[in-house]
Amino acid sequence: MTGPTTLLILGGTGEARELAKELVTRGEHVVSSLAGRVARPKLPDGEVRVGGFGGPEGLARWLIENDVDAVIDATHPFAQRIGANAVIATRETGTPLLRLARPGWTEQPGDTWHWADDLEHAARLLPGLGERVFLTSGRQGLAAFAGLDLWFLIRCVDPPEAPLPRRHEVLLDRGPYPVDGERALMERHGVEVVVTKDSGGAMTAAKLTAARGLGLPVVVVRRPEGCRRPETASVTTVQDAVAWLGARKKGSPA
Repeated sequence: MTGPTTLLILGGTGEARELAKELVTRGEHVVSSLAGRVARPKLPDGEVRVGGFGGPEGLARWLIENDVDAVIDATHPFAQRIGANAVIATRETGTPLLRLARPGWTEQPGDTWHWADDLEHAARLLPGLGERVFLTSGRQGLAAFAGLDLWFLIRCVDPPEAPLPRRHEVLLDRGPYPVDGERALMERHGVEVVVTKDSGGAMTAAKLTAARGLGLPVVVVRRPEGCRRPETASVTTVQDAVAWLGARKKGSPA
């Protein structure tokens, strides 16, 4: 690669926006692709497209038609389908692919974590851990908790769809969240247990710090096996992603 390159960022995360901003500043042609699941997403710098590609075949066709030099998969750690499609499409077209995936959270002294394989498993763990649940796993998959006779504070960016737990309150909000605010929120609602996905990153980690300080148990949903793509080059920071692109432009293997 020499001169300005066309880069497709599969995004929607804070890291994707940060990467797009950095690359646009460097004069690259950046197209960020958003899934379209959030009604009013934070838009990154550069060109933006919203919606799916039509499977791996559609993505491969889009890469060829738009003369894409490289793809950076900076999607959410729990996004499985688009990541798998990217692996297939880039392999078919010979397009370099990089996975930018922030590390998961690690348990700290004072934490009481209960690991769950999925949301259904998380729901089965809740009885006995607390009657008032702070549910922060997003608006998808909430049906897993609908049959529980517990009270839920459900926080998500957009209004969730039924079925929902019978006793609940919905809080529409978007991170980042400060630790003091998270602690105050939990105390105000009498939260006894927190449920979260292992999303990683600093934007939503404050709830873990607040739960630790309050001595609350946390049910943490593991990242699914489909999110791990060992066959793909992978980095954990925006700086490393920029370095990977720089190495490719210089002709170095990466």
